[in-house]
Amino acid sequence: MTKINQQRLVEHFISLVKIDSESGNEKAVAEALAEQLGLLGFDVTKLAVPGDITNGFNIYGKLAGELEGSIVFSSHMDTVTPGNGIEPIIEDGIIRSKGDTILGGDDKSGIAAVMEAVRSIQESGKAHKTIEVAFTVYEERGMHGAKSFDISKIESSQAIVLDSGGPIGTIITTAPGQQSLKITIKGKPAHAGLEPETGVNALTVAADAISKMQLSRIDDETTANIGVVQGGHATNIVMPELYIEAEARSLDDVKLAKQVNHMVSTFEAVALEHGASVEIDSIRSYNAYHIADDDAHVLEIKETFAAIGIDAMTKSTGGGSDANIFNVNGLKTVNLSTGMAKVHTTDEFISVADLAAITEFVHCYLTR
Repeated sequence: MTKINQQRLVEHFISLVKIDSESGNEKAVAEALAEQLGLLGFDVTKLAVPGDITNGFNIYGKLAGELEGSIVFSSHMDTVTPGNGIEPIIEDGIIRSKGDTILGGDDKSGIAAVMEAVRSIQESGKAHKTIEVAFTVYEERGMHGAKSFDISKIESSQAIVLDSGGPIGTIITTAPGQQSLKITIKGKPAHAGLEPETGVNALTVAADAISKMQLSRIDDETTANIGVVQGGHATNIVMPELYIEAEARSLDDVKLAKQVNHMVSTFEAVALEHGASVEIDSIRSYNAYHIADDDAHVLEIKETFAAIGIDAMTKSTGGGSDANIFNVNGLKTVNLSTGMAKVHTTDEFISVADLAAITEFVHCYLTR
């Protein structure tokens, strides 16, 4: 096994998760990481992101190597809520929060792994490949950091995102596309006690439409969900307007288009039946990607895991990540597990052993 400093790795990870960085508030962690990368010898560029998204910035860094080949390692700097005032606890080799916040292993575990791998390589004096880093903001709320990342800065032809869960050695080679739907149903107000029959209840329209809609698990590649419903002001008013946010995802673009069309047409047809109107804003959040198991990039990753005694496996996921955005922009990217578990909950945790193992992988990949 390669030599990494596990104590330093854990201490750095803990220091990162203690920096508040909920989506949109990444400035403090971005400044800290830009400085730390500079001290490691990286040529660092702070990449501006529209100010209405975040107070922070994306980070691009490059550290030239002596070995042939180059790779981009990418992780996101933001966390979901509740992510302020995180107090990490280590018990029996497990790092978790004290229970009233998330931990932030999603995705600061990836950042810590890359930076400890570089530190340990430099201490060993080993030759390494050229390494580029792309640390992004605002991943958790639509991958807007990756979407605005200046891809022209990147010289490598392939990338590894460290932003998934599952056993170490999990390689996400297939991920879905997602369509976001914002629906406004407009009915007609009326006094609910005096003349309810003259009104058109927007909630009744929505309920009728949703009852006729295929939702949840559509097939093994496709899902759909109604996630946000807002409307109504008082019980004595027939609800005149209702706002809904929904989504559809699929590993297959044709199936995704079919599901979205089904949802849109159902809302439109039912609204017409009830004498209501509907406005639908349908936006592609990100596209699907698929990389073959025998792709050279995947095979090199598998061989690296094998070299540190881990039997890697490729799989698909139902979630999106910055890997979706990079692939669409022509940068061949897979997503690897860091061992993070129960992410987006206050039960989130990561084992020290898994954090060390993914760091060993990065070290080995860069020095092979």
